Amino acid sequence: MLLVDTFAKKIEEDEDLKLRIALSRPHKKFTHNRIYLDQLKKDDVLSHGAITNEYIIKKHLQQIGVLEGRTERIQRATNRRRDLALHSDRRLMLFSYTPDTFSMILVPMIIEKKEALGSMGNDAALACLSDYSPLLFSYFQQLFAQVTNPPIDPFREQIVMSLRCPVGPESNLLCTDSELEGRILLDQPVLSLVDLEVLKRTSYKHWRSKVIECVYPTRHGAKGLLPGLDRICSEACAAALDGYQIIILSDRRVGKDCVPIASLLALGAVHQCLIKQRLRMKVALVVESGEVKQVHDFCVLLGYGADAVCPYIVYETCFRLRSMGLIEKELTDDIIYNGYKAGIERGIFKVMAKMGISTLHSYKGAQIFEIVGLAQEVVDRCFTNSVSRLGGANFDILAQEAMRRHRMAYPAPDAEGDNYLYGDSRVLVSPGIYHWRAGGEKHINEPVNVAKLQAAARLNDKKSYQEFSQASNFAQRLCSLRGQLEIKTNTLIAIPLTEVEPASEIVKRFVTGAMSFGSISWETHTTLAIAMNRIGAKSNTGEGGEKPERYRKDQPADHNIRSAIKQVASARFGVTSAYLANADELQIKMAQGAKPGEGGELPGHKVTKEIAATRKSTPGVGLISPPPHHDIYSIEDLAQLIYDLKAANPKARVSVKLVSEAGVGIVAAGVAKGNADHLTISGHDGGTGASSWTGIKHAGLPWELGVAETHQVLTMNNLRSRIVLQADGQIRTGRDVMIAALLGADEYGMSTAPLIVLGCTMMRKCHLNTCPVGIATQDPILRAKFAGKPEHVVNYMFMVAEEVRYFLARLGLRSLSDAIGRVDLLYANPNPVNKKATLLEFGSILANVSRLYPNVCTVGGSIKQNHEISDLEKGILNNELAGFFEKPVSKSLKSKTIKNTDRAFGARLSYEISIRYGENGLPNNSQLNISLKGSAGQSFCAFLAKGVTVNLEGDANDYVGKCLSGGKIVIKPWANSKFASEDNVIIGNVALYGATSGTGFFRGVGGERFAVRNSGATAVIEGVGDHGCEYMTGGRVVVLKKFGRNFAAAMSGGFAYVFDQ
Repeated sequence: MLLVDTFAKKIEEDEDLKLRIALSRPHKKFTHNRIYLDQLKKDDVLSHGAITNEYIIKKHLQQIGVLEGRTERIQRATNRRRDLALHSDRRLMLFSYTPDTFSMILVPMIIEKKEALGSMGNDAALACLSDYSPLLFSYFQQLFAQVTNPPIDPFREQIVMSLRCPVGPESNLLCTDSELEGRILLDQPVLSLVDLEVLKRTSYKHWRSKVIECVYPTRHGAKGLLPGLDRICSEACAAALDGYQIIILSDRRVGKDCVPIASLLALGAVHQCLIKQRLRMKVALVVESGEVKQVHDFCVLLGYGADAVCPYIVYETCFRLRSMGLIEKELTDDIIYNGYKAGIERGIFKVMAKMGISTLHSYKGAQIFEIVGLAQEVVDRCFTNSVSRLGGANFDILAQEAMRRHRMAYPAPDAEGDNYLYGDSRVLVSPGIYHWRAGGEKHINEPVNVAKLQAAARLNDKKSYQEFSQASNFAQRLCSLRGQLEIKTNTLIAIPLTEVEPASEIVKRFVTGAMSFGSISWETHTTLAIAMNRIGAKSNTGEGGEKPERYRKDQPADHNIRSAIKQVASARFGVTSAYLANADELQIKMAQGAKPGEGGELPGHKVTKEIAATRKSTPGVGLISPPPHHDIYSIEDLAQLIYDLKAANPKARVSVKLVSEAGVGIVAAGVAKGNADHLTISGHDGGTGASSWTGIKHAGLPWELGVAETHQVLTMNNLRSRIVLQADGQIRTGRDVMIAALLGADEYGMSTAPLIVLGCTMMRKCHLNTCPVGIATQDPILRAKFAGKPEHVVNYMFMVAEEVRYFLARLGLRSLSDAIGRVDLLYANPNPVNKKATLLEFGSILANVSRLYPNVCTVGGSIKQNHEISDLEKGILNNELAGFFEKPVSKSLKSKTIKNTDRAFGARLSYEISIRYGENGLPNNSQLNISLKGSAGQSFCAFLAKGVTVNLEGDANDYVGKCLSGGKIVIKPWANSKFASEDNVIIGNVALYGATSGTGFFRGVGGERFAVRNSGATAVIEGVGDHGCEYMTGGRVVVLKKFGRNFAAAMSGGFAYVFDQ
């Protein structure tokens, strides 16, 4: 912050300005009455004596009758079978706990203090289609920042993150009275059993709490839900008016006679009711629920108004697991709580950071979610103004699902009245939420489908492919939105198949998704490249770079291992001038379907010497890409990177990868205006080599929503003709391709299916490096088991294309181009898979904007974007350097003047070098010396190739030396400058971002994030701002004077020398 005071005729800097404002009011006195939880605990001990977890658990279980009269029988049963004590707690089944909940989520979190990783994406049925009565949390998908603002790196820049939050009645912010009412300050929102018990019975400084029971009688059945909500809201308003400072919404009293009201439903209803009655600022809302267990549950509750949450069943069950010997005896109550709390905190940080939010205070009540499959009546009452485009389950269906879970947990008793405790139904059900289970939740990639696809591709058997296609399309009907749509075929307009464009043309629209070398093996990566090159399609490097040997010019046409698409992600692994120059398409990865708002993750055991060399990192050290591109904090910054990449390779089209979410169409319009040539919309169900389960299961939206919205918005703004649109995510059959095309997509990305074709068996062990078929592993023994061949992928792609031709013929269309955007040929299936599906509304997906804008051209890429480079560099290339690159000899150019409108200077001449001579730069030790004077524009000397030296007298804007590739940069002040260089800024922010080699000498101070992700360059500078050398994995940096906060955060390689007097 900077204040230019025209009256006082002075400039007030950030620290001075904030200090003056801080001293303008008695802020210290305002905090005098602040209350800390430890104070409440001390007061509680004095008033009631010390309490323990055991005491709390026993008290509550006795209240609901679980232990009443049954303790001895439970003990006898436990002696017969050790795990009966776990299964005897019917609340576990009531609240949808499964064996996977403990083995995959809770126990790893307690031990590792972070969420467990998963892989291969989410192919399970959407909550709005599931027959397994999912909890309400599953209907909510996390939103995330992409392009419009950056996400935050919550771990490397943890200094800006905080979960500390005051709760309770708020006073008037404009009041200057030093006796403002104090609030309770919580360090984080995860309450222990003791914490909650203290809040329940506190009378400290006249604070009082009111417990509201969020249950209704079982005898009322499904009709009891709405009266129960009415009662809860009425009691909450009355408590606020009666002066209670804390309202606790509790489902503790659940049992065979009481059905719980979903904690999120109760919270949302109370939160909105209090707001409407203007009472919300008077109370804190605390949730005590058995439903809450994982990070997403906490985030949704906090996002819809909760101040704190106590997941009591998690604690009780984990304590019981310890007593049963299923987890280590050494894990005390405190260790269990602290480990779980740390894991949840880390997860909340990550989810907040996806939206660029750094404090819990800003996240609470912000409702940063999209709802998939809830009726408007539910949204209006409990989640007001949240985005819900599909309609779906109403209160009646939610009540029926609650009753179904209750009947599973408490079936009708037998003659002895006790079979809900001892019968077969006591065993926890494992419906296969994370992995496929026979008879469980439906998955797209079921074993039968996998086997049929592999047989079809390996044998080139059309009959096996038809069987696979039918089975896959049926699975889609049970799991996905596109499965609810039908294609309007008409025999009256059908044409002969011979009149439809050949499969050899259709396959050119196919691409394999971005899978990095590292997440998958060398054999798999190159096999995909060979196959796609053979058919004129494209494979994608992913974000792990590409070994230079893969883009040699002398490769045989039928065995070309070069990936046509080179991805540029936030970590800039292996991004050099030669890497960019050898691409047909350059893809800027803004987000990934399986984990939008997060960076790519490669566990350390997969970072071999070969992988580390390709990524310019350290072997054995795990790699987590930053969530943001540090040179993209706005749409204008993205336009700059597009400009940079087009300068680095004028022949490649520049693509931007986004993930489907509400508003992605508006972002896509900005991307088109930023001169991108291509746009990928990924769905939430895309695959991944490693990600937290929260990201896999609960972030992003189906691509059907994103592709439809993007096509509609681009058409309405007359931008559709500028950009080629690609759909990506679990596309596997010709029907999937056709639906994507009819919704507006020009191209179609496939990742999981090609891996299955090459042998993947969906073991979901990618992150563990134990893939048994050699696909997603770097273990040489396992890699030797790889049996995939390029022919398998080629066979599969052509069979998909032939199925597309079949649909085109039945629609009377002669080419796939004729089908693009024809939503009039789609309709909702009149025979939905279940009652919930009948309530889905597809109007937003099937809106036909072409009828409203009949004169707008919608042929993607028919209008070419303007990618002109700066006049200065163009003049140098056409004049001084004409003929230089064919026979280079050392040469020095006369000094020229550079302006701040001359952007990405050096990128194009580096392309001319790299496309001819590769990573080695100018041959025969020849040197090109360029001297400049003035103020250089953004991305000065980006991707500067080896053999080029640029001397600048003046200063430069942001992104100097971005991805420096062996060149040399010297920037010094004007010769007649009277400023002390060591005290003045000479270059902007994010210099040497992703530099891989070369040198930079800067006589002056740099901005923030100097040498972030430097992996090989050497630099000397006289001072840097905050976050200097962040996530540096190689190279050397010398800082001769001051440096800012968070210096060298997550630095895992290279050297930083700092001389700070």
